[in-house]
Amino acid sequence: MPPPTLQHYLDAWALSDPKLLAETPTSHVYTVTLDSKTVVLKLLTPIGIDDEQSGAVALRCFDGHGAVRLLRHDANAHLLEYVAGDDLVPLVKRGEDAQATAIIGDVLNRLHGAAKDAPADGLVPLRRRFRSLFERAVREGHLGAQSIFVRAAALTEDLLAHPRAECVLHGDIHHENIRHSLARGWLAIDPKGVYGERTYDAANTLCNPYGMPALVESAARLRQTAGILADQMGVDRARVLAFAFAYACLSASWSLDVGHDEDAGHALRIAAIIETRLL
Repeated sequence: MPPPTLQHYLDAWALSDPKLLAETPTSHVYTVTLDSKTVVLKLLTPIGIDDEQSGAVALRCFDGHGAVRLLRHDANAHLLEYVAGDDLVPLVKRGEDAQATAIIGDVLNRLHGAAKDAPADGLVPLRRRFRSLFERAVREGHLGAQSIFVRAAALTEDLLAHPRAECVLHGDIHHENIRHSLARGWLAIDPKGVYGERTYDAANTLCNPYGMPALVESAARLRQTAGILADQMGVDRARVLAFAFAYACLSASWSLDVGHDEDAGHALRIAAIIETRLL
């Protein structure tokens, strides 16, 4: 049976005035009107149906604390609070990178505080999140310590074997996934819905914003960002850096999986800086 159409949801959920915002491999995103208010309708693609269900679970756990509200959902669509303001990239471009990082730390505290007692049901275990890295490390096992993926997998195994402060995680926190609401402040969007140690949610920030390698591929910036997040979140700075190294190698593996060699190179340069200068 084909998935429900846009018109189906306009009728079933009493929505009107659809305007296409974005198309991604996982969804087609529209602004729509509900009871005279602008909201977001996300229609999931076949890929998204598999990939985005845990995100809805996370949004229910966050319940609007640090994240957009999930207004309604089913297996094929999400209806979400609309956030009209900028993301954090313009702040970084204005030279306020440290302030943007502090905002991310505050958002993470709100997310994790709201979801700290929620069960893991329906969420992606952090170990499963690292599957691509573990599989690549197995394939490169004959290289031993010559492979950064083998070294990253070993470190990740150690991190996952001794977790600290596990809770519901956003799973994809970066500067473009936090937007400003005039009414409610800075809010996260598009969670992946992961369960594991909260320090992991800080890792992606060190590798972003995307498209700014002169800023991101810097030992000084990596050190500063890890310190700000560690202080604000009350987690260990060395552990933030360890998760960032593991995440950068995971990101590189994902990129290689789909033939994006340039993105993989960027992630591996970040990983190498962390491994050789900061760990």
